[in-house]
Amino acid sequence: SQVIARLDGVIVPEWAPDIMMPVPVFIRIPAGGTHVWKFVFSPNPAPLSPGEHFVSGEILAYGKSKLFPIKIIEKPSEKIVAEGIVDTLVDNTLGDRPEDRWPQAELFLAEHGCTSTLEYVARMTEQVLAETGVFPHANPGLMDEDAVEMLRPSNPSMGLMLENSSPRLMEPGMPHHDCPDKDPVLRIATIRAAAAARVPFTTGVLVGIGETIEELVDSLFVLRDLSAETGAIQEVIVQNFRAKADTPKRHDAEPTVSYFARVVAAARWILGTEVNLQVPPNLTERFEVYLDAGINDWGGVSPLTIDWVNPEAPWPHLEELRARTEAAGFELRPRLPVYPEYIEADWIDPALLPLLEAASDDDGYAIEATPSGVGSAAWGRGPRAAQR
Repeated sequence: SQVIARLDGVIVPEWAPDIMMPVPVFIRIPAGGTHVWKFVFSPNPAPLSPGEHFVSGEILAYGKSKLFPIKIIEKPSEKIVAEGIVDTLVDNTLGDRPEDRWPQAELFLAEHGCTSTLEYVARMTEQVLAETGVFPHANPGLMDEDAVEMLRPSNPSMGLMLENSSPRLMEPGMPHHDCPDKDPVLRIATIRAAAAARVPFTTGVLVGIGETIEELVDSLFVLRDLSAETGAIQEVIVQNFRAKADTPKRHDAEPTVSYFARVVAAARWILGTEVNLQVPPNLTERFEVYLDAGINDWGGVSPLTIDWVNPEAPWPHLEELRARTEAAGFELRPRLPVYPEYIEADWIDPALLPLLEAASDDDGYAIEATPSGVGSAAWGRGPRAAQR
């Protein structure tokens, strides 16, 4: 607790004045339930009109209380090209292995020739990459090394939040009770599986879900040690809890900005200057305070899709994000889903590496698209190479 209590006004370590962000389109698919988020939906086989949730219906997956077949149009969406989209975050809404709980999910997978949701995710990300030229970044829940290797040819990076390393949060009355996929032992094992398969991995902590300060600091040290041990952690996200309606924590207090900024500073202090540190900009009104606390990444900010985990919190407009970042003395640079230092043969599948190299500049950042309809907010790649 002294680590955070003493950080009010402390000068955090210096780092390069480049703030990074990918420009994604978000797709929701299975994994990871919790009492914190209104996040896991029971499947409903009723039809849904294409385009209700995604870009003009080009990309369909598991969606809001519904199950979708994969449907990718034959050439990239004009909107994806115009907005300079550089990645697709494939995220979770039905819980790990929904086929074990719901016959609708089992039937859906069988109809599409898949034996598991992870196999479906692999097929979908392969199609996204092949048919839109957008780089997928899968967050499909718990994975062993075989699952990571299955996804590696179509996903230059993957992710799974640790959230917290304390098993106490799985006890009755706590946010992860009766959520076996939230077991920190299993989540740490997934990070190690990604390292063994040589996949750059994004993880992080969730702040304000009932953890003690000691548990939060311990979690940051766990991630520091995992990063040093594996070399695979390309990014650590520090995310503030936002109360959700219709969840047991809907009346819980959210972390204050001043407290959360100290947590971010503690994370920078503990993780050191070499680790990429992200805070989502849509969960705090005056988000630039986190620049002074030590972050160097805003994460994915989409001009096309909402934040499915926090739908009540709209993304800042890209022009606003750039202006406010630059006003704080930093340069905002678009990146690919995989960080520049990992774009090399030891970490990237041989088939993906030339696509990433073609999509990045000499520093490993995403090549910016020619503005089209959105002024200088059209970031990332143009239509001639893969994106994310």
